[in-house]
Amino acid sequence: MQIIESFQNEKIKKISRWLSKNNDRKKAEVFLVEGQQENERALNFGYEAVEFYVAPDIFVGKTPTENVNFVSKAVYEKIAYRGTTEGIIGVYKNKELNLASLKLKENSTIIILESIEKPGNLGAILRSCEAFSIDALIVTDPKVDFYNPNVIRSSVGCLFGMNFCAVSNEDAFDFLKRNAFEIYTTFMSDDAQPLDSRNLKQKSAVLFGTEHSGLSDFWKEKGKNTLIPMAGSIDSLNLSNAVAITCYEALRQKMK
Repeated sequence: MQIIESFQNEKIKKISRWLSKNNDRKKAEVFLVEGQQENERALNFGYEAVEFYVAPDIFVGKTPTENVNFVSKAVYEKIAYRGTTEGIIGVYKNKELNLASLKLKENSTIIILESIEKPGNLGAILRSCEAFSIDALIVTDPKVDFYNPNVIRSSVGCLFGMNFCAVSNEDAFDFLKRNAFEIYTTFMSDDAQPLDSRNLKQKSAVLFGTEHSGLSDFWKEKGKNTLIPMAGSIDSLNLSNAVAITCYEALRQKMK
């Protein structure tokens, strides 16, 4: 077994560059996946692996049989986004995902996030969407990459089993109208109705704005405004928490 020990190895320099420079990674049309569970999910859901980097001093799972680069523990810690995360990193080809690729049902519930800014929030939201069987997640006017390492980490690989894509606000609205989705917006207003009064059993889309300023004016007159009832003194929730509650409510209604 030949083990890469030098930080100056060209493959290690390439991986390091992709970690520090998202644009270089995007140009190469690849993304990185750390951890055994995350790599298993990527493979199980049909993502094409380019190569793997495995630290035998750390990794205890089943080693891939093709395109494996064995690295020392020190080298692995240099190229791992999270440090010593189980000793395996996979490099995968991006999938071309768009609105046409979304697989939807007659009563699909989808979540739309406008200009979400924090990779950790996007990952957490993907995890909630997968857990509660949301049919698709659309990000409009995106400010964060779905394949950002922190998105993959925060989603614990749930990303790979989800329908998702990123488009403009205009294209998302056109898609919703063409496919007869009921649109529910979420922002502070006097006419907002409680979430549990909305029919999420039907084909519906629930929209959330940015962590900082909420939904833009583009969406505010395009749907029925909806809020999560709260009894405390605070009048808002963290974005990922609000989406999680909404996802659960959609599942609760469909299981009745």
